[in-house]
Amino acid sequence: MDDITQTAPSKDDCNFAMLAHLLGIFTGFLGALVIWLIKKDSSAYIAKESAEALNFQLTVMIGYVLCWILAVILIGFLAIPILYVANIIFCLLAAIAASKGTGYRYPFTLRLIS
Repeated sequence: MDDITQTAPSKDDCNFAMLAHLLGIFTGFLGALVIWLIKKDSSAYIAKESAEALNFQLTVMIGYVLCWILAVILIGFLAIPILYVANIIFCLLAAIAASKGTGYRYPFTLRLIS
């Protein structure tokens, strides 16, 4: 019988995962992309969390593009600050969860990277 044992991620893994989520506030998708490319083969936890952060930041970027297109009819100017605040809140929630070693799934995210 095959028993799958789940081990808690190491503190370094938790720190890299937390960094992938936090960098989204400052660098957009680039910070999560760099961490995902460098660390995806060394830890499954980092790979999963950085891919989640990357997917969310790509979704936010698509949202910003749509907001700027909708700015022509003025509704985009209202949506941009809402999207900005939502990005900060969700990134902070994900970083807190990642620092504790639990996974986080962003709501309203396109799963482009798996």
